Amino acid sequence: MKILLTGASGLVGHAFAQSAQRRGHHVIGLVNTHTADLTGLASKRTADLTDEHALTALVLDTFPDAIVNCAAVAEPAQCDADPARAQALNVALPAHLARLAHHVSARLVHLSSEQVFDGTATHAYSVKSPVKPLNLYARQKVESERLVHTTAPDFAITLRAPLLSGNSLTGKRSLHERLFADWSAGKTPKVYTDEIRQPCTAANLAELMVELLERNDVRGIVHWAGADALSRHELAVRIRTHFKLSEQSAPLEAITREANPREASKRPARLALDLKPLAGVVKTPIESFAAQLDQFIIPPAYRAWYFSA
Repeated sequence: MKILLTGASGLVGHAFAQSAQRRGHHVIGLVNTHTADLTGLASKRTADLTDEHALTALVLDTFPDAIVNCAAVAEPAQCDADPARAQALNVALPAHLARLAHHVSARLVHLSSEQVFDGTATHAYSVKSPVKPLNLYARQKVESERLVHTTAPDFAITLRAPLLSGNSLTGKRSLHERLFADWSAGKTPKVYTDEIRQPCTAANLAELMVELLERNDVRGIVHWAGADALSRHELAVRIRTHFKLSEQSAPLEAITREANPREASKRPARLALDLKPLAGVVKTPIESFAAQLDQFIIPPAYRAWYFSA
């Protein structure tokens, strides 16, 4: 299968390229400024994803069997800082990719987020649960879902993903990497005891994405996450324990949402996802957090600090 991949140098994009290559697919990766070689790609192209005419020409030139959209402004704070750029990448881009997918009859996998929900439910959110976004990023993801499935209902899959873990190209993107960045700088990360997430690795999510492209029986919006719903504080403590770091060298400050009501108003409290109908049907396993921990490496930039800690 020939696959056109946006966001090829990102945490999920890079993992997807590697997974797709292992399963014999031909991946054409689009990047913005990344210059180094990327494993998993059959070819790499530099592209301005906000230039619809250039993107159209590229799709018509490559004529892919599938399009995978991993490009986004994925940090809520970055969306607030530059809403126009976020709108272009989080809404306009997937809408245009859906038009192109419909035009060339290509499968489309679009990544969305658990943050489309407000986090007030005591149960796991199903794909039919009403969305209620709390911040600009989440509102853009809701809008992208609507446009993608209005434009290409016969070709599109939207995959709502959770907090992601794993090893990124930059060593600064995922959960444990950010903790290492703070610890090595002498900072004490503040982590919520009452904010629940259900993380999975980017590699596990990528395996699922490839499997979904290889199947012909999945369309619409689906959910994926790990097996364990844990507080951010629990996640951080387990990462610290896994790497055998002490409380002195890797301190954590436990906080509650009540202590930060203004910030908490834009952050969902509890985001657990019901993984039906995929759970029990797909071959990709649902990972425990223990299994995720075993995949984490010490980010190269912080190895000197780690071995002296």
